Amino acid sequence: MKLSINNISKRYNKEKYGLKDYTLTIENGILGLLGPNGAGKSTLMKIIATISQPTNGTIELDGHDIQKDPDFIRKMLGYLPQDFGVYANLNAYEFLEYIAAMKGVGGPGLRKRIEALLEGVNLIESARLPIGAYSGGMKQRIGIAQALLNDPKILIFDEPTVGLDPEERMRFRNLIADLAQNSIIILSSHIVSDIETIADEVAIMQSGILIARGTQHEVIKLVEDKVFETLLDNAELSDFKAKNLVVNTSRQKDKVWVRYISNDAASGSKPTPASLEDAYLFITHKNN
Repeated sequence: MKLSINNISKRYNKEKYGLKDYTLTIENGILGLLGPNGAGKSTLMKIIATISQPTNGTIELDGHDIQKDPDFIRKMLGYLPQDFGVYANLNAYEFLEYIAAMKGVGGPGLRKRIEALLEGVNLIESARLPIGAYSGGMKQRIGIAQALLNDPKILIFDEPTVGLDPEERMRFRNLIADLAQNSIIILSSHIVSDIETIADEVAIMQSGILIARGTQHEVIKLVEDKVFETLLDNAELSDFKAKNLVVNTSRQKDKVWVRYISNDAASGSKPTPASLEDAYLFITHKNN
């Protein structure tokens, strides 16, 4: 499958854009969207899901214009928005049966499908409880389950790991990794490590514009040989931050360990392998 995003813009007024001339081609696999708040990630996802309309541009799925024929993508779409609402008085079975009816999913295999999904998101033991009694992380997991009900070929997850503990985040990553071979999966996260552990490709957004895109290796290569570590006196840190992009610091008695990005290494520094987080911070800082 191929999803082609062609010069998409979303304009709110004369000066404010949610997206600006955004072009991207997505094929089977997992695409991780990274960007600060307000970068346009949610706006893009809503447009792909046909919940919002672009001001300009087109989106095509295997050559079909989804603005002209939204049902073409909707019947094969699973979507978890950032703000996911539930019916507090329903239990997990009732809620998923309701969502299935809304999606036109039914048949004798529905109950088994629901049970398999509840097992997959580790909610089977809580399935008889009203959803209103669920924690935030449990509600997020029922949201993941509803997105998978119709065996979708396109999955859109907006900040899916918010509220999940480390074990559930790992479970989610394993769940969607199994689906990626035959599906297009788009997920956004402000947690770079979630993208780093699962995404085949990464797209970095800022102010509604695509500023970098590629495999993780290609994106990390942009900051190759620019990441260093050094040990400074506490009094030196403020001036050092003014001259370099500091990624991380750690106090060590009267010293401070510093990981930073620069074209030139400061005296006493040693190079260190770059990560996706290093690349993300470097790219967004450069385009700020």
